[in-house]
Amino acid sequence: MKNGIQKFSSLILALLVLVSTFSFTIEKHFCGDFLVDQAVFSKVKDCGMSAHNMDAMMGSEMSSDSCCTNTHLAIEGQDELKISFDTLNLDQQVFVAAFTISFIELFEGTPELVIPFKDYSPPILVTDIHLMDQVFLI
Repeated sequence: MKNGIQKFSSLILALLVLVSTFSFTIEKHFCGDFLVDQAVFSKVKDCGMSAHNMDAMMGSEMSSDSCCTNTHLAIEGQDELKISFDTLNLDQQVFVAAFTISFIELFEGTPELVIPFKDYSPPILVTDIHLMDQVFLI
């Protein structure tokens, strides 16, 4: 169970890193207020009524305003994932120093193992308590 949770959480974190560094562009082609085409990784298809096509059809002397518009939405991902530790302020340096010292002190051993009953002998058994109470370990 624990191994499955660990694998699932590592997969989720890997996907999070992948998505945060991924950048893409969404392009939309509108003809008036009507959405004609939408593309994520490729060029949008126009409806044939763009300004360039209309000028070619009508001749170069007639220029008309086109009702078509293209919109581009660029979503940029992160460029750097490596955090630089060169620019730590004083509060962060104090925290790192205190954490390191307290972490190292966790692994210091006790100087001597103290046994408080070392000088005392156990009591004398008069009867076998397991047989008397009929309690047996199976």
